[in-house]
Amino acid sequence: TLRLVPARYVASVKYSGFWSHNKYQAHYDKLNEWVSAENLVSIGNPVWARYNAPFTPWFLRRNEILLPIVDVN
Repeated sequence: TLRLVPARYVASVKYSGFWSHNKYQAHYDKLNEWVSAENLVSIGNPVWARYNAPFTPWFLRRNEILLPIVDVN
């Protein structure tokens, strides 16, 4: 599905493999730590992005967590 979204800044983390709650949470926590260390503030819900077909081998899958941010500097 394609949809138009307004321009915005996002912080992201990329990882590979199948989805699991534990893997998602670990990468989401890492992303939040980085956002805080850079004096950024999240301003929305995270988006989980998947880029591969279901038959793609786990080691070739690309996933991202996108977190809308605002710079408070």
